[in-house]
Amino acid sequence: MCTSALWLVCVSLLFSTSQSCFQCFVDVSDSARLCWGHILTEHNVRNVDACFRKLDRIFNNNQRVIEAGRVGEGYEKRLKELLESEILPMVEQFDKKENKDTVYEERLQAAADNFIAAASKLPRVSGCFPPCGFQSAGAVYNCVTCKYDSCEFPLDCPVKDIKVMENSRSRVQCEVPFRLPNDMEVIWRFAGEVKTQQVDQFREVTAGVDRIYSIRSTSLQHQGTYQCEIYSGPRSIVRLYYYLTVTPQVVRGRTELQEIFDLSLLPGGRLLPASGGPRRSPLLLPSPPLLTACLTSVLLLLFLSLGALYWSLQPEQKEDGEEDLGH
Repeated sequence: MCTSALWLVCVSLLFSTSQSCFQCFVDVSDSARLCWGHILTEHNVRNVDACFRKLDRIFNNNQRVIEAGRVGEGYEKRLKELLESEILPMVEQFDKKENKDTVYEERLQAAADNFIAAASKLPRVSGCFPPCGFQSAGAVYNCVTCKYDSCEFPLDCPVKDIKVMENSRSRVQCEVPFRLPNDMEVIWRFAGEVKTQQVDQFREVTAGVDRIYSIRSTSLQHQGTYQCEIYSGPRSIVRLYYYLTVTPQVVRGRTELQEIFDLSLLPGGRLLPASGGPRRSPLLLPSPPLLTACLTSVLLLLFLSLGALYWSLQPEQKEDGEEDLGH
């Protein structure tokens, strides 16, 4: 049994292995005063250690108490008020007075039930939105650690790809799915030509509250990675990355023309009919061997015809000669 001089040390050791909303919000000295007169009914002796074990069972290891305490940011003060309203009147009533363990059991259990019912009505959190960013609205109070648990997401978001045409207007928007504080500041940075998340490769381009970065006429020098970092005071909330790819207009024009030409051709060098017009039978051209055979036949027929004409004229010339000689 602990002496009065060792009350605080004794209580601290008993609660060092586990914590709950009771440990978070009830002062150690109040716990000592509460358990001072705890009497074991079976042996009719005062036993403070048994009282601490009772508190541990009813509050510290009670999952219902822990879950009831998982409230949204800023409501831990309300949890403290709810628990103190149940415990502190008992402290004043039991201080320096002996009470049987059955009385402690009944009163402490009733206090825990009342706390669970009241704390469960406090606002819960909306949840965490993956995959990145410090989301304070998603943090929940943890009665085991007496702290708020954050969403535990990385600060840096994955790089998103954006493709634009040269000389066109571009807009990069720094948007997140969770609520941002009113005192936010936005800093835009740029790393030319590279796709990266290395912070030292970026240079600052603008700072303020504008979450939209606009480029009136995009050129090839605008190609690269844009970083949008949102602050709340000195604390960084999230860093978003956008890789901008700029397509030159000449390349785009050639690509489109080549696609049109490739789509218009059919096997054998035939063209597709014009869209919307009447469908006509495609013009079929003879193959080169057939053209050669036809041309050869025509030339051969021409030579034969000329030969036949020549030989048909030969006898008439001979008879005329003989008559001339006869004179």
